[in-house]
Amino acid sequence: MIYIGADHRGWELKAAISQFLKGREYEFHDVGAFKYDRDDDFVDFAVGVAQEVAKNPDKHMGIVICGSGAGVEIAANKVRGVRCGLGFETDQVSTARKDDNINVLALAADNVTEEEALKLVEKFLETEFVETDKYLRRIEKITRYEGQVFEKHQGR
Repeated sequence: MIYIGADHRGWELKAAISQFLKGREYEFHDVGAFKYDRDDDFVDFAVGVAQEVAKNPDKHMGIVICGSGAGVEIAANKVRGVRCGLGFETDQVSTARKDDNINVLALAADNVTEEEALKLVEKFLETEFVETDKYLRRIEKITRYEGQVFEKHQGR
């Protein structure tokens, strides 16, 4: 399952990506925004997508969009189990999927054309994680750190 969300600055790009996903017969769920609201907050949609992805982070994927892409990337990465990367080049997105197993793609609506964004999404969805020892080791270190931070915040 693919989850997608965007604030007002990513509103139009989200609509185009949704049409792309529908046309390619991907199963996806839109977590909002459901109407244009220039006062909405990217955090709500990024965290909403990330929480859905985190329910099954090895199977679910997400796409989050705001003006710079940085805000949604930061917010999504606060959710345990999410590995969100800002996509700006197809080769870079491919490497982020293969090496770092990103499960959420952040896009900068102000800095990519619709055509570029669709290429980034396509690369993200079609690239598989390469399960080599070094990449698995690195992701395990991130997962362990997430657990330590989570336990610290739970007062343990």
